[in-house]
Amino acid sequence: MAQKILIDLEKFRSPEGKSCDISPPEGICGPSVGSNGLKSIRELAVFHFTCRRCSEAPCIDVCPADALEKDDQGIISRSTNLCISCKSCVVICPFGTMMTDFFEYHRDKENYYDLSDEKELDLWIRNSPEGAVTRVEMEEDPEQHIYQLNEHILVRERMWKTDQL
Repeated sequence: MAQKILIDLEKFRSPEGKSCDISPPEGICGPSVGSNGLKSIRELAVFHFTCRRCSEAPCIDVCPADALEKDDQGIISRSTNLCISCKSCVVICPFGTMMTDFFEYHRDKENYYDLSDEKELDLWIRNSPEGAVTRVEMEEDPEQHIYQLNEHILVRERMWKTDQL
């Protein structure tokens, strides 16, 4: 079984032990087709597993830069190249899915760690809240609230489920 990264989103929201100053450090993945720039792994995880996928997504409607869009599965995506960090989406989100700290360092490369580089991955793990990012050898386990984000990353989150999902 291949080693993966497990990200515990709850520990990023309420870190115990190690604290992060203003904003937690971010692991990033490189651009992919349709990604509109580098993506924070934590942001991708929140949009995939925490977002309630509102049918009338007010975050998209309020964005003055048209930086948010929803795919055919209802998953929100933010274009980091268009986003102006106005945080209108944060204010209007009825469920608090949009996190203010997504925008704190979106142009500050010193707070981002390239997860394709082993040294940077180790630094990200060390600089994240204690236990928030770990290396594991396991597969997705919905009973334990662990879901697969991609082939190398698992996310622990209490996923919001509706009849639509």
